This record gives sequence, structure tokens and C-alpha cells, in this order.
Amino acid sequence: MSSSDRSQAVGVSKSYEIRTYGCQMNVHDSERLSGLLEEAGYVPAPKDGDGADVVVFNTCAVRENADNRLYGNLGQLAPKKAARPGMQIAVGGCLAQKDRDTIVKKAPWVDVVFGTHNIGKLPVLLERARIQEEAQVEIAESLEAFPSTLPTRRESAYAAWVSISVGCNNTCTFCIVPALRGKEKDRRPGDILAEIEALVSEGVSEITLLGQNVNAYGSDIGDREAFSKLLRACGTIEGLERVRFTSPHPRDFTDDVIAAMAETPNVMPQLHMPLQSGSDRVLKAMRRSYRQERFLGIIEKVRAAMPDAALSTDIIVGFPGETEEDFEQTLHTVRESRFAQAFTFQYSKRPGTPAADMEGQIPKAVVQERYERLVALQEEISWAENKKQVGRTLEVLVAEGEGRKDDATHRLSGRAPDNRLVHFTRPEEPVRPGDVVTVEITYAAPHHLLAEGPAKGVRRTRAGDAWEKRNAAPADKPQGVLLGLPTIGAPAPSPAPAAGCGCD
Repeated sequence: MSSSDRSQAVGVSKSYEIRTYGCQMNVHDSERLSGLLEEAGYVPAPKDGDGADVVVFNTCAVRENADNRLYGNLGQLAPKKAARPGMQIAVGGCLAQKDRDTIVKKAPWVDVVFGTHNIGKLPVLLERARIQEEAQVEIAESLEAFPSTLPTRRESAYAAWVSISVGCNNTCTFCIVPALRGKEKDRRPGDILAEIEALVSEGVSEITLLGQNVNAYGSDIGDREAFSKLLRACGTIEGLERVRFTSPHPRDFTDDVIAAMAETPNVMPQLHMPLQSGSDRVLKAMRRSYRQERFLGIIEKVRAAMPDAALSTDIIVGFPGETEEDFEQTLHTVRESRFAQAFTFQYSKRPGTPAADMEGQIPKAVVQERYERLVALQEEISWAENKKQVGRTLEVLVAEGEGRKDDATHRLSGRAPDNRLVHFTRPEEPVRPGDVVTVEITYAAPHHLLAEGPAKGVRRTRAGDAWEKRNAAPADKPQGVLLGLPTIGAPAPSPAPAAGCGCD
């Protein structure tokens, strides 16, 4: 689509709101949708206003009740739209890709339905719906443009997502995402690095490489070591302080990636590695192409190369056919792995997945009991692993919005290099999100660290300058994205990992 297609002016009075559900890929897409709308003349709706002229739902399809949630929200907007001439509603994302015409049939007041492959068409579709006064449903079957090539309005001045691939070549029986996002498609390394360099020039100091199966990067361009090469190339970018990635697949986690992580200073000592189950039998039923021994072997190699690395994972409890013996194998793997944190999920059916029709669906009471045992074990391990941080001196990247009680406690919050959340005493000198504060850890809880003494140092950064510049002349910000991610140990029906919607 040409830039002229994207830039059809709508008048400065038109406001927008984007409601985002699901994984970080959806969050990344929503930043692009914001950029597209603002390039077309829309402005963010104020949080304390009476509603937006355009409301966009960026949906997720991995949860069992995702459609009920969407239609409930659409139903709440129907009377508002009826009372507000010119208001428009758009639905995009994975559920839109899956349900297509069904959305307009169930909610005829929706103006636009678009899919995961053509988010760049949103402004044109809104204008077309306005002129023709009828719903526009346009679902592309293949990718039209990488999300990162579209305009963007990033939520953070100091941290950014960078998409390196879209789609997934796996066929996990619990996941519908490959059918909605398509086969893996890789960006050229030069395009990725050029985007990162541009972000750094704007003040960004931390980037997260993003892909449905991020370490499979290179399969589409014929280079099995492309991901490790990309990590090393990130290490040569001046001003880029922190590099993360999510989420890798154990099948593709090779020794060259471990070496690149250990030998590239700005690649952080953090790894999110989805386990899903510790039982070989269940892993086979899930069509996961590794087994417990392979998984634990990766963990051992990572710890040998990076002793201070923090490891996290995703685990599904109650997959069809899971026996008590299978579950005990999961508990064993958790004990051996010593995860800093785990996102634990109770299995629930996803319409359209093979697992939804499998025999041996586990009764809810059994799943709940196993789930509670797993959470209790992981809480114990998380606390023990965090206690090892007491007495350490850490550089904390100050974050915005990480500490809900910061104002009341007169603290600030941020992330350590290994991504642990740290709350620390507010320094006497001014500190901005994006700056780096050196602190000594004095207390550990299962899900955060605390530094109660005075800061050992404050480093003002270009990232902090970027945050200050963005906030010097306050403008209305878009509504915050609703990640839909569970807190650690919180009940959730979806096994969606942080970035892979359950397909990692």
C-alpha cells in the first residue's frame, strides 16, 4: 500500500482508541496501528474524555472464550455508537482473521474487519466504510508488509519491539496461531539492523527482538546460524545497551545462540524458554519436537555459559491425557530447572485445534489441584532464587508504570539486566524513565527485589533525554494496552507465552 493510501486526512477532531489483547506481537501491531491512524490525521482519545470517534479492537484467538469477550465488548459499544453519529468500530487481529464475516453478522454495527496480514489497510478501510456507509471486511491470506515497516507510535521512549519474523512453522496441537499468522517469514538482517539503529538514534536503549518462534529466524532465508549472527550484530550498535528476545523454541536453541548470548555484552542474561510439559509422552501429544532430557540439557548449557542468567518458562497443566505420573515429570523438570519465574496455565480448549477434540480431557477439579501444586512449588523456587540476589549490586533501567505503589512508598521501579523487577529508594537527584540507577539489593520477595538503601549511582542517559523530550509538552496518550498476560501463578485458561501465543 502506498503512503498516499495511508495518509487520507480525516480531520484533526477525529480521535481513536485501541484495545489490545493477547501477546506481544499484538502489542507491536497496535503500536503500528496507532502510527497509521496518526499519520492519517487521527489523534489519541484522552483518557478522561467521553469516548473515541474510532475504537479498534486488536484481538487474540487463543483463549477459549475470546469470542464471547469480544462480542460482550462490542455489545457495550452499540448504544454509544447509536448515540454518537460518525463513530466507527474496527476489529482486527487473530480472531478477526479466524471469524471474518461472522463478526459483522453477530455485530452489524461494526464498520471494519481486518486480519493479521493487512493491518496497514486500516485507515483506508475506515474511510471506505464512512463513504460507502457499509461494513468493510478485508482479510488478506498472506502478509502484505512486515509490521515494522509501517508507521508507529511507540508506547515507550526508551524501549522498543523489533519484529524479526512473523508466522510459525510448528504444528503444536494446542495452538491455532500458525493458521492465523501463516508460515514463518523472515526479515532481511540489514532491514532489522537499520530499524534498530534508527530507534537508537531516537533515544531507545533497549530492544526486544520479536517473533512467534524467534530463534527459528533464518529458516526462511536459508541460514541456520542467522539468529546468533543477528545477536552478535546487535552488539556492534553503539548506544544500544540492552537486547532481549522472545520467545525461543527449545528445538531451535543451538549452541551458537548460547555462545552469542554469553559473548555479546549487551545481550541480557535472561532466557524465556517455554517448557509446556515435562512429560515426554505429553510433549509428543502436543507435537513438541523435544523431550525432557533435551530441555534440561539446554538449561545446563545456558547456566554453564551464563551462571547469573534468569530463566523463565510457560507450563500447561491438564493437557488431554495427562496422568499423575506425567504431571510428576513436570514437577521434576521444574525442580531441576530452577526457573526464576514461570507462567503457569490451566489447559482449556481452543476451537480449531487438534487438542480440542482429543480424548482424555481432564476434569476441572483435577486440573485445579495439579495447578495449585505447581504454583506452590514454583513460588518456593522463585523466592529461593530471588534471595540469591540479596547483597548484589545491580544496574536498574528505570521504568515507567512498573511499580503501582511507587508514589505511596516514595520509590522508583525498573528492571535489572536479567529482567527481574526491582523497587528502589528514590534518589535525591532527579531520575527519569530510561536512566540507569545502581543499587544494592536488600530484600527479596518471590516476584520482585527491593533496594532500601541510598542509590550507589545515577547515570542520566540518552533514553532518559528521549523520555523527557516526549513529556516536555504533554500530549494526550492512547489508552494503555491490555496485554492479557497472566501474573505469575495466576489462573488463566490460555497457554500463551509472552510473545508466541502458545506456539513456542
